[in-house]
Amino acid sequence: MKKTGKKTFFIVVAFIALFAVTSVMGIDKLYGDNRTTYVKGVDDIRLGIDIKGGVDVTFGPAGNFDADQGQLDSATEVIKTRLSSLGITDNEVYSDIKSDRIIVRFPWKVGESNFDPESAVKELGEMAELTFRKGTDTTTDADGNTVPSGEIVLNGDDIASAKSQYLPTEDGKDMEYSVSLELKSSGTEKFAEATGELAGSSTPISIWMDNTMISAPTVKNAITGGTAQITGNFDLESSTKLANQINSGALPFKMETKSFRTISPTMGEGSLDAILLAAIIAFCCIAVYMIILYKLPGVVAVIALCGQVAGSLAAVTGWFGFMKGSTLTIPGIAGIILAVGMGVDANIITGERIKEELRTGKSLDAAIKIAYKKAFSAILDGNITNVIIAVILMGAFGVPDSFFSKILNKTIFFPFGATAEGVVYSFGFTLLAGVICNFIFGVFASRLMVTSLSKFKCFKNRKLYGGDVK
Repeated sequence: MKKTGKKTFFIVVAFIALFAVTSVMGIDKLYGDNRTTYVKGVDDIRLGIDIKGGVDVTFGPAGNFDADQGQLDSATEVIKTRLSSLGITDNEVYSDIKSDRIIVRFPWKVGESNFDPESAVKELGEMAELTFRKGTDTTTDADGNTVPSGEIVLNGDDIASAKSQYLPTEDGKDMEYSVSLELKSSGTEKFAEATGELAGSSTPISIWMDNTMISAPTVKNAITGGTAQITGNFDLESSTKLANQINSGALPFKMETKSFRTISPTMGEGSLDAILLAAIIAFCCIAVYMIILYKLPGVVAVIALCGQVAGSLAAVTGWFGFMKGSTLTIPGIAGIILAVGMGVDANIITGERIKEELRTGKSLDAAIKIAYKKAFSAILDGNITNVIIAVILMGAFGVPDSFFSKILNKTIFFPFGATAEGVVYSFGFTLLAGVICNFIFGVFASRLMVTSLSKFKCFKNRKLYGGDVK
């Protein structure tokens, strides 16, 4: 492994500074009245109901359709999936079989100023009936509307999930965007029969949202396994849109809005400002304490903590391309604060280890190396506990299609059914993100910076690390 040089400190600090600035400010381009966001900043964070308020909307079957409990449960899961795809983790969704209603509560979107509940409801997308049909034929109904007439192959009740994927082409020479479709057992046999009949023909299986055709892929081969790939001239945006349309329309019946109202925040943005001010004051006090007590490693610890906080915010905004953002709630803020506390503990453990090794007479380089090595096991033990807690919270209280929910609901929580408590999920999300950032910045980056600074002649004084002069 290449030894840490003098330039390493400046490289790490530059990286943390750039990361922190982009995490807070974001990167966007304003052309006229159009704003294009490349990297989301704190202004793009969706605030939870407890901070900003939101909307309470009641959905029900259109017309005189009488839904049973199974159909209402299916529709409830579809709405949860739709909210998750929009990054709205702070939500409440539950059904009432007595009135054939589904009640949904979710926060206002970013930048909402007029607090119009009707426009907020539209953000959930069209709650239309989804059907897969043979061919693309249409006819005219009694009201003169153009409606699909092809034989129905599947409806929304047969769809488990749809998601955008970037996979190799059939020949393996290239990559392409596609939509992966997973069917329930009720749809597997019907789809196998239909695709077996239409395989190799020019007749497609069209996908309809009410009377609007959203896709019409042709069938190459019979599909018998309950999973299928919809391919075509997709890019990331179009494949994601189609997957979201299928997920949002995968309902056993057509939905319509029965009522809606606004929800007042329990704390309000004024309270958020007070929390943020208190957090800044606390951070400054911690920074002064760390620098006085641990001197040079304390300065490095403050820089690392800045990176950790920026990393937590970046996770919430969706800065990282491989993961979705999350709604920020009061418990979510508590998760960030708890993770910062763990970061402070990690730096205190390391700082004390450096001082102890110097007191035993070891050289500066040896003391730093041994201190970080010995401190790592203690830091790992303390943080791994929080990782387990965060994973359990995200699995138990996350939306059903989230990564940890899929794992834990199949192995641990399956007797209890799915639960979606966004505020609890938000706490687990920010706690997990903060712990991961603690390892990246508080352990790895701190070690690089301290080791690099120790190479400078002006920073070789043992007193700068809490040791005695030798």
